[in-house]
Amino acid sequence: MKKREHIIKNVCPGSIGEECGFEPGDILLTINGEEIEDIFDYRFMIQEEELVLEVKSKQGEIVEIEIEKDSDEELGLEFENQFMDDYHSCCNKCIFCFIDQMPPGMRETLYFKDDDARLSFLQGNYVTLTNMSDKDVERIIRYHLEPINISFQTMNRELRCKMLNNRFAGQALDKVDRFADAGITMNGQIVLCKNVNDGAELEYSISELTKYIPLLESVSVVPVGLSKYRDGLYPLEPFSKEDACAVLDLIHSWQDKCMKEHGIHFVHASDEWYLLAERELPTEDNYDGYLQLENGVGMLRLFHDEFVEALEEVKEKAASDEAFRKALEQAGPVSIATGRLPYHNLESLVGMVKEYLPSFKVSIYPIRNDFFGENITVSGLVTGQDLIAQLKGKELGSRLLLPENMLRCNEDVFLDDVRTGEVEKTLQVLVDIVKSSGRDFLFRMLDISPYFM
Repeated sequence: MKKREHIIKNVCPGSIGEECGFEPGDILLTINGEEIEDIFDYRFMIQEEELVLEVKSKQGEIVEIEIEKDSDEELGLEFENQFMDDYHSCCNKCIFCFIDQMPPGMRETLYFKDDDARLSFLQGNYVTLTNMSDKDVERIIRYHLEPINISFQTMNRELRCKMLNNRFAGQALDKVDRFADAGITMNGQIVLCKNVNDGAELEYSISELTKYIPLLESVSVVPVGLSKYRDGLYPLEPFSKEDACAVLDLIHSWQDKCMKEHGIHFVHASDEWYLLAERELPTEDNYDGYLQLENGVGMLRLFHDEFVEALEEVKEKAASDEAFRKALEQAGPVSIATGRLPYHNLESLVGMVKEYLPSFKVSIYPIRNDFFGENITVSGLVTGQDLIAQLKGKELGSRLLLPENMLRCNEDVFLDDVRTGEVEKTLQVLVDIVKSSGRDFLFRMLDISPYFM
């Protein structure tokens, strides 16, 4: 059988790899006689102080390279496939899956359903456990990979099979016990679907999940996202304001119970529930260190607090620095585009700035999601074509501020493959991408970042 091959993309200058004569294009085959399945095998194996690397050179010659090093020393090798393996795809047909609600004709990568436990550790992805073999579980325990992020959805095993359309989905929960027995820390997620896993089912799930505290550090409850492309899919309804209030009341009651018994809030509602219920966001203390920011839990609270703190810094500096104060007076005009969900929160923050700087001109626009449907209200799913269509002819000032979550990671492309340059050209305005922090939002709005470098 042909050995797995891992092509070296780069050799870090001054590294052990450079000293040993590795070059880009060389292929790593084995370490100490063992094949390397993926990046976790590689990381684990190179902790040995004595290594024998089997390598195929660019010229096709196979050689063995012996290395002696400290256990914590890296080899300085980077591979063409950083993961050193293919991603594992999902075998479920979840009733709430957003990928099944995507319109046709988008780029191929957007239709790939990953359910790879290794990505849970590397990138924070949530996995269902249904695609995880016994070997995968053993490797996670052996390498002590943590935290593992798990999409529970429900602890009712029969209902879980129905929600994931997988007859083994209930049985897969046994893996949670194996992780707990091995001391692996976990985080959980429940995608809540109206009249499916809410109400009494949610109460039961939270009750069961508290039994894994403290190894299960947190559980987030997020509402299902429903696009307009649901023909032929399981009939799901959007949550109402009254529904959101009921969900929050249930979660808050469990937070009180968990605080008394375990000293943590444990179960958290995503920001959408508070906005839908028209309730105040919890304070920072309620989020237990923001364990689930990427799930939209506490993101708006953290953003708000960062913004307010940065605004106080600006006021203090302006009071003692005349040149800076004059720069503030010349700031603007600018515009901001966001999703409909966070609009009122951003509008409140912008209002603080306008109260402090009455002459500052800023316009903020909530973008209706015509591409995916009006039920989708988050900024991260706003497309370039919706921005162009709804901002054309609007007062945009000298710069248009957009949150970075509208774009592909480290790229200038929206979900619909429209590029920021096309938005700039069509709307005749400079696009300014803002990082996901309240501090950066304020500094980019006022264009004062250089003063705080």
